[in-house]
Amino acid sequence: MEINFTINHKTYQLDVDAGTRVVDIVRELGYTSVKEGCGEGECGACSLFFNNRLINSCLLLAGQIDGATLMTLEGLQKETETIRHNFASKGAIQCGFCTSGFELRALDYIQNNGEQDEMKLKEALDGNICRCTGYQKILDAILASMK
Repeated sequence: MEINFTINHKTYQLDVDAGTRVVDIVRELGYTSVKEGCGEGECGACSLFFNNRLINSCLLLAGQIDGATLMTLEGLQKETETIRHNFASKGAIQCGFCTSGFELRALDYIQNNGEQDEMKLKEALDGNICRCTGYQKILDAILASMK
């Protein structure tokens, strides 16, 4: 099937199987911030914005993105500048595998008027998994980004 979509303001036209996962398409196009962690929508490593909604791209199929707009961390450098700085300065990055998913989740939380409340932030981060930091440094980085 032929699909047309935009990633980070660049338009693509591809001939793909309708059942191809979007995480695979995006990775093949060179957007390395989107990573496959669990392949089941549980870890958040493959997060991207799909028509302005944060989703797990491992659960999205090629046929669903025809005509869509996708944004990855690569395309949101300006919007995430403070978040990325705080992740680095607060030590919220260890292996880095989960970082882009957490940074996009933080951007989504902040843009949607998330409260500067640690418990509500923890709820908002449900669905993102980090195996290295123990989460407190991630929480600290996001809360610092809200000031």
